[in-house]
Amino acid sequence: MTEFIPAAKPLIGDDERAAVDRVLLSGMVAQGPEVAAFEREFSEHFVEGLPVVAVNSGTSGLHLGLLAAGVGPGDEVIVPSFTFAATANAVALTGATPVFADIEPETFTLDPRAVEAAVTERTRGVLPVHLYGHPARMTELTALATARGLSIYEDAAQAHGAALDGRPVGTFGEVTMFSLYPTKNMTSGEGGMVIAHDDATARRVRLLRNQGMERQYENEVIGFNARMTDIHAAIGRVQLRKVDGWTATRQANAAFLDANLRGVIVPPVADGATHVYHQYTIRVEDDRDGFVRALKEEYSIGSGVYYPIPNHRLPSLEKFAPGLELPETEKAAREAVSLPIHPSLSADDLERIVAAVNALAGAGR
Repeated sequence: MTEFIPAAKPLIGDDERAAVDRVLLSGMVAQGPEVAAFEREFSEHFVEGLPVVAVNSGTSGLHLGLLAAGVGPGDEVIVPSFTFAATANAVALTGATPVFADIEPETFTLDPRAVEAAVTERTRGVLPVHLYGHPARMTELTALATARGLSIYEDAAQAHGAALDGRPVGTFGEVTMFSLYPTKNMTSGEGGMVIAHDDATARRVRLLRNQGMERQYENEVIGFNARMTDIHAAIGRVQLRKVDGWTATRQANAAFLDANLRGVIVPPVADGATHVYHQYTIRVEDDRDGFVRALKEEYSIGSGVYYPIPNHRLPSLEKFAPGLELPETEKAAREAVSLPIHPSLSADDLERIVAAVNALAGAGR
């Protein structure tokens, strides 16, 4: 029987288990020295020393980051609809209104022209998503934000190590979130990192994650319990030592697929962009769902459809966008499919993926 190739595969090994055991033996398992060390190391590794605050999930990171940046009722924040719902959810949870704009077809990220058309007198900021590990059009979006007096907030949940013209994602926005969910390019088991551009914003995030206090029982604001544990931080610290090698493997796998796939639209990379391939997302123009089904049933290869329902069509979010038409978003939702790209793939796995995709594409499926 042919072994199944999964769409994603978390990499947790002996080093991570040893780190967890070390924390358990220490007796300090809540937010403590491991979290502080992880914040410092993550900052140095990915965001050029900017302040970093660890939290319990990527969604919490977006929510608390936006609150710390002052986003709230009466504000509008422009977001893509072609992404996971957490992006717009975080805006709505602040009391602000998510305003959906269309994407450009090449990178699946916000189209700056669509963003400009969506700006109103209530717009406070723009929240691009560096989707699938490819940076958004930050040069154009930053210029637009500067010209219109808007803030930039970044959703880098899938983009650890991505960059544009040598500048890392996470260094463009007033606040940024990285996710550490198990299937991301690196994980802490669960968690998120908030990047702030100044110490005052970082302090507000720290207050919000810990019931509104930095010192016990001295609550300064109304806050949440969104702390990361030392157990999770210890896992993340180990993964930080490995993520660059994994990213290089993802990029090599992507290069192999780029060179050998036929009959589908492979993911282009914008000039100056460093793509870290959280997902390797192709377009299948005819019967994408049949293609996905056949890939699994006939070739024992997993894949992912991210995202089949645009956010502005979801029952939870459609109230923010009555009658809105986003043609490129709708097209991507019909055509996009992500193939396995994770570092666990063998050379034989990659050959199987190419053979299967080319056979299905050649058969018109």
